[in-house]
Amino acid sequence: MSHFRIRRYQEEDFEAVWDIFTRGTLEHVPITFRHLLKQARTYLLLLGIPLALFVGSKPIFPGLLALPVLLAATWFIIRLPWTDYIKNARRTDMSDIRKFYLSEEGSCFWVAESAGRVVGMVGCLPEEGPTRGGKKLQLLHMYVDRGHRGRGIAKALARTLLQFARARGYAEVTLTTSSVQYAAHRLYESLGFFKVRESFCSLSWRLVAIPFFHYKYPIPPLP
Repeated sequence: MSHFRIRRYQEEDFEAVWDIFTRGTLEHVPITFRHLLKQARTYLLLLGIPLALFVGSKPIFPGLLALPVLLAATWFIIRLPWTDYIKNARRTDMSDIRKFYLSEEGSCFWVAESAGRVVGMVGCLPEEGPTRGGKKLQLLHMYVDRGHRGRGIAKALARTLLQFARARGYAEVTLTTSSVQYAAHRLYESLGFFKVRESFCSLSWRLVAIPFFHYKYPIPPLP
């Protein structure tokens, strides 16, 4: 097993970071598709429309074509919120990582490097707006390349961020993750994060029945 190290992001890392981010985000599309197929309303749609076409028309072709067409449309609808998420990131914080994450003392962006290659990433920004109980730091964009998972890289990235938060005097670390990111839930909960609430971030996420979980990690004060 090759070793890895965690270091601060550098400008030459951008292409590798963006590739990990986009591929990691799109991995959630098939998971979301399977999740939606388990919903009762999806069954009604996928079975009800073809059945109605079979009953209401003499040619059988419309009924035969209806199911694959509906499945393709469902896949397209499910893919939209994930691709919108990628596009929004490209317009905002991921457009210039150094500017958004490395220009202030209270934020940072790290990568995991193995054999000279970037294989993981995580960033953090101060939570905006009024906060109760002290400063809060948001964990953002935790991703590890598929071929390098199971080696403790994500846990090392998270612990690096938690150490940073403690050293900078933050009272807690917060994060938001979708309900279908099961491995992420297990990781964060193993580190001491706990879920405080869930919500739908937009109408498109509500349509695909994907709520988001909001976690927090209280940082004990230094002795």
